[in-house]
Amino acid sequence: MDVNTTAIFVLIGSFFLMIFLRFPIAYAVGLASIFCLLVQGLPLATICQYMVKGISSFGLMAVPFFITMGVLMGSGGISEKLIALANACVGWMRGGMAMVNIVASYFFGGISGSASADTASLGTILIPMMVDQGYDADFSTAVTITSSCEGLLVPPSHNMVIYATTAGGVSVGSLFLAGYIPGALLAISLMVGSYIISVKRNYPKGEKFSIKNLFKQLSVSIWALAAVLIVVVGVVGGVFTATESAAIAVVYSLIVSVFVYKGLTWRGVWDALDECVNTLSIVLILIATSAVFGFCLTRLHVPDIAAQAITGITDNPIILALLLNLILLVLGCIMDMAPIILIATPILLPIATSIGIDPVQFGIMVVLNCGIGLLTPPVGAVLFIGSAIAKLPMEKVVKATLPFYVCMLITLLLVTFIPGISLILPTLFG
Repeated sequence: MDVNTTAIFVLIGSFFLMIFLRFPIAYAVGLASIFCLLVQGLPLATICQYMVKGISSFGLMAVPFFITMGVLMGSGGISEKLIALANACVGWMRGGMAMVNIVASYFFGGISGSASADTASLGTILIPMMVDQGYDADFSTAVTITSSCEGLLVPPSHNMVIYATTAGGVSVGSLFLAGYIPGALLAISLMVGSYIISVKRNYPKGEKFSIKNLFKQLSVSIWALAAVLIVVVGVVGGVFTATESAAIAVVYSLIVSVFVYKGLTWRGVWDALDECVNTLSIVLILIATSAVFGFCLTRLHVPDIAAQAITGITDNPIILALLLNLILLVLGCIMDMAPIILIATPILLPIATSIGIDPVQFGIMVVLNCGIGLLTPPVGAVLFIGSAIAKLPMEKVVKATLPFYVCMLITLLLVTFIPGISLILPTLFG
């Protein structure tokens, strides 16, 4: 066995061993890279060089701004207003509160960009509310955690910025536009599943639809929804870069949260910034260590070897597309979202493009697969948050989530095999 082959086994083997031993993901990535460099006889100074290089990117400057924007808006009292708007839209249906949950997640996801923030913010309000109105606690939790994944697709999403940076040459504006229809499709599929279960269990309806109430709630929520317009219109229209639009959105979010909705005090602003620093430190450490890991993968030609191995199984593009999804889903069961994007994209993107999948479409596939991974044990962060809020055993929540897994997988297959779902808006807006 030559040095390169040994280095590959050490890199991949030590990484997955540490993952199963529950090492923090950043440590697992960094230590596996160190072991690999030692086997190859390379200087450890390479680690510092590539860690600095990994985070020295203008595009990545948008990530802390988007995280800050989401935390400020999430702490600023907008959750109740978005729930009221969603109730005015769909609360009249059978299982109305489940529909409200799903639609509110679509609205809130466009502001927070985080499934965990969505579950923590909306779940603490909606899960007890649904239980009080006669919904089963496990069903309420399942609806909350699955609908939170809409926020990963609806812009602005900092995970899409990470994908664009990792993929290289992919427009952030195109990714933002590409997420709207898949996010809406996911919401519709979850609503269909919720309606079927609601009819079967005879869950209650809400109040009758009122156009007057709809406009009233829209007028109240428009301040929050405008933050999304600033980012998307600014980026797509070429008025701002993604980083500039994110910075402007942070200032706007601060003004709305403190002075318009008055849900956030200046003391609360400092607490929100403290939360941002904690989240951002985790993300940036992952990006830095993943840059070293990526260097090792590239130097050892692992992407080429993986591509040859996967394409050697079959040359059928349909089966290859299913294999790509399967790999991402399995990774989602054992890893968090950001490291999957950082590590898997350089390996799988060339295979995807070789079978005719557009890089923008593949970005949506990656994000949706990772979103499903957030709901699966043993590392499903959103699954744990939902279980903790509802005070239910994780096994019970997983069982209640099974029908919604089916809805999400159907959406994933549609996004995979119908490119227009992801690409129609980026193509339309050039």
